[in-house]
Amino acid sequence: MVCVCLPTYNERENLEAMVAALGEVLGDEGFVLVIDDNSPDGTGEIADRLAAQHEWVQVLHRPHKEGLGPAYLDGFRRALELGAELILEMDCDFSHDPTDVRRLTAAAGNADLVIGSRYVRSGGTRNWGLLRRLISRGGSLYAQILLGVPVRDLTGGFKCYRRVVLETIDLDEIDSKGYAFQIETTYRAIRAGFRVKEVPIVFVDRQVGGSKMSKAIVLEAVWKVPLLRLSTLRARA
Repeated sequence: MVCVCLPTYNERENLEAMVAALGEVLGDEGFVLVIDDNSPDGTGEIADRLAAQHEWVQVLHRPHKEGLGPAYLDGFRRALELGAELILEMDCDFSHDPTDVRRLTAAAGNADLVIGSRYVRSGGTRNWGLLRRLISRGGSLYAQILLGVPVRDLTGGFKCYRRVVLETIDLDEIDSKGYAFQIETTYRAIRAGFRVKEVPIVFVDRQVGGSKMSKAIVLEAVWKVPLLRLSTLRARA
């Protein structure tokens, strides 16, 4: 069973279309879990309506916005409770192509964690300015070098986990919020000995709604990466 975790905060323009697209992709093989952080624009109400219409839509309401990481962690726990064997994370704004879900789940046939990667051959970004490209690629390269791992897109947010990965890496120890959450979960999976595979995707900037990017999210990744590396060195001492 496949579960697509879809965190939302003020995504009323995108949610219904994304859920419909995922329904076509998943068919009878999975379900969508909308994780709403009490969106003031009514996204949560739309999610409830969709859940009432479709048995393959689940909704998890959170009391307030805490960041992407905490939302995904709650979603992962719920997905595991519901019996999902493959758990995906992806954006609700169509930056990630719903049809690529099939490619990620297929790749999980010989990997424990599959990352939709912008920075492998045939991957890329579309409609990004130079500054955003530099921040994203630079952040991934920074983490790759400091952590000493071969993954090229460590900040990517389109991922497919086998349930054993999420059961093993101890979700209660993860406290990252933004980009750092993506880095930390992948790094923990690698340290635990799981097989990680990157498949190429093209990331397209959102067409409607506002970006969730902030300076705090970038700065968190800057200081969190050395701490992750330090924790590895201490464990070896």
